[in-house]
Amino acid sequence: MHLAEGLVLGLVFQLAHVVEGMEFPVPNEQGNIEEAWAVHQMRTTANFARSSALANFLCGGLNMQIEHHLFPRVCHIHYASISNIVKQTAQDFNIPYIESPTFFIALQSHYRMLRKLGKEAYYEQQRADAMAHNEVVVA
Repeated sequence: MHLAEGLVLGLVFQLAHVVEGMEFPVPNEQGNIEEAWAVHQMRTTANFARSSALANFLCGGLNMQIEHHLFPRVCHIHYASISNIVKQTAQDFNIPYIESPTFFIALQSHYRMLRKLGKEAYYEQQRADAMAHNEVVVA
């Protein structure tokens, strides 16, 4: 039971925070993120299966991470209604509203993102190793 619960929670949080279109801002020298808190939430969280009553029930609303982060004190049963307003407001202000229509599309996006990040890390390590040995790397 704990294994299943851990897998589900892990997947839900990964699909809400590590998918394509997501940003990973780096703090400035003083350790601050240089954008408004709400905008930061919009750039670093994502929804999946927003229109699925089953996903909303099984995930307890955590499939709507954008609304969860923006309105943590609002009961999750209201997220579906709120999400339409949040999405429209994001469009009005040209702020990203990252979402996948289904769980499986979000899972595919997560896989592609992990692959992209893994390749970037690999090539960065190759460059660092080559620089340490004064070699030239062509990527």
